[in-house]
Amino acid sequence: MNDSSDYTPPKVWTWEKESGGQFASINRPYAGARYEAELPVGKHPYQLYSLATPNGVKVTTLFEELLEAGYGEAEYDAWPIRIGDGEQFSSGYVAVNPNSKIPVLVDHSLGEPRRVFESGAILLYLAERFGAFLPSDPDVRTETLNWLFWQMGSAPYLGGGFGHFYNYAPEKIEYAIDRFAMEAKRQLDVLDRRLADNTYLAGDEYTIADIATWPWYGALALGRVYNAAEFLQVQEYEHVQRWAQAIDARPAVQRGRMVNRLWGDEAEQLHERHDASDFKHHTQDKLK
Repeated sequence: MNDSSDYTPPKVWTWEKESGGQFASINRPYAGARYEAELPVGKHPYQLYSLATPNGVKVTTLFEELLEAGYGEAEYDAWPIRIGDGEQFSSGYVAVNPNSKIPVLVDHSLGEPRRVFESGAILLYLAERFGAFLPSDPDVRTETLNWLFWQMGSAPYLGGGFGHFYNYAPEKIEYAIDRFAMEAKRQLDVLDRRLADNTYLAGDEYTIADIATWPWYGALALGRVYNAAEFLQVQEYEHVQRWAQAIDARPAVQRGRMVNRLWGDEAEQLHERHDASDFKHHTQDKLK
């Protein structure tokens, strides 16, 4: 990779070599399947194919919150998609998510399977299916959707922008890190100002807006992503801290973080989830 001062973009960009970095072996400038493989299907109507990245944790958290709230029909199977190995490019996966990103949900409860991709779409779909975590009051519902879509639009700057250049890029580029650090802190300030006068993002009620936002910004505030807590001085955002810690204490959130997790403490890794008892009997430490 050239130093920015020595690089002049060509008139037409062409892909001639891998760009370097952690994900260079799987990044390509085209879509579609790269090999043939079908997706596994478990016993429950809802089949989730995911990984415990922030976008994946959104959906497993909502499933666990629904079950915690007594919605037994929300039982689900969760299968890991090893994105570092390119499993998102199998023919079976591309058939249900042409964008080859995690997560994707397949609903088998309606006869013909129905695919739902994009994490925000999955949260909205499940909230509407079960009538939960999406308030019926028009004003609160609108505010919930405001913050849900704020998160969907903002997170790429945090993950693909700040997280990439600060943590994953093969070299440190001062301009890029400064640019996205500024935006990450601005977003934290947006949240902090909102949470100064509201328990949750939509007001007094915990909703899919919080479930969507916490795995990104809550995890950042708690020092769990990008090793950037000190760099961004996340402790300064006291209202985000209060909100992040309160959600972190929820049992369903703690379970949701474990599902499809393939790294870290083995007691917190549940590679596949097919039953509530899996949290007691099938975490990676117990399987060993």
